[in-house]
Amino acid sequence: MSNRQIAIDLIEKLPEDMPLTDMAREIEFIAGVREGFEQLDRGEGVSLDKVREMMPSWIVG
Repeated sequence: MSNRQIAIDLIEKLPEDMPLTDMAREIEFIAGVREGFEQLDRGEGVSLDKVREMMPSWIVG
């Protein structure tokens, strides 16, 4: 499915009265998820152990 068709399908499923900015956020989210899957397919993912090492630096306290 093309990126255009994915966007069209997503927009058709959104509520009629949804603000345009919210629609844009939904499309951006889907684009990010798809990019993440493409990175994994290219072997560019991060192992679970590496993520566990990184997590403490994400905590804001």
